[in-house]
Amino acid sequence: MPVLPGAEPYRHEGGEVGVLLCHGFTGSPQSLRPWAEYLAARGLTVSLPLLPGHGTRWQDMQVTGWQDWYAEVDRELRTLTERCAEVFVFGLSMGGALALRLAARHGDAVRGVVVVNPGNKVHGLAAHALPVVRFLVPTTKGIASDIAKPGAEEIGYDRVPLHAAHSLRQFFRQVDAELPQVTQPLLLLHSPQDHVVPPADSARVLSRVSSTDVTEILLEQSYHVATLDHDADRIFEESFTFIGRLAPSAGKEGTATGG
Repeated sequence: MPVLPGAEPYRHEGGEVGVLLCHGFTGSPQSLRPWAEYLAARGLTVSLPLLPGHGTRWQDMQVTGWQDWYAEVDRELRTLTERCAEVFVFGLSMGGALALRLAARHGDAVRGVVVVNPGNKVHGLAAHALPVVRFLVPTTKGIASDIAKPGAEEIGYDRVPLHAAHSLRQFFRQVDAELPQVTQPLLLLHSPQDHVVPPADSARVLSRVSSTDVTEILLEQSYHVATLDHDADRIFEESFTFIGRLAPSAGKEGTATGG
């Protein structure tokens, strides 16, 4: 299947500091593309992959699971670490969970972590029925485009494939168990008004990680897809400041527009 227009992966060859960005469940690189381009314009090497089963049609996602999604970002991280002196991992929603697992498993290869509205649990009574219901009903209503900003749209599926949702639930449990292995500096930004991932998920992440360098920022003007919302510029700026503090060489080389 062809990739939906705008949902293509994005890569930029910049300097010795690299950033891997992980998009969310049923979403696409489009939700993080402005963030990736902001970082690229400041001289960073950037990788924003398209996760398997995403960016085409929901039927393609139905036959994928968390192992496929994680394997993709794991490969991208290994490529970046060969290319760059220091690498950061960023993520939105499920992408935040992917980023946290990369940090937990790769240790010193990850210099720092930035997550926006990270997912940690599939909530509600329906979650407990997923192991059975997924064989009876293929999909439920979609979760894309939870954005406060008028006119802003997320390219994502209008249906959630339930086999994939069941796998997501298993993945969140896996990541939750591994959070104490996250020791890197962490910047966590989350929206008090989020109709997809409740603030409890961010609180859980903050309570479980072993990081001592932790910054929490509230995104008061945005819903779930905050990277396309009113607080997008703040996310971009805070994340670049975070990188600059931990990797002072960031942005000193690469593009002429960096600074």
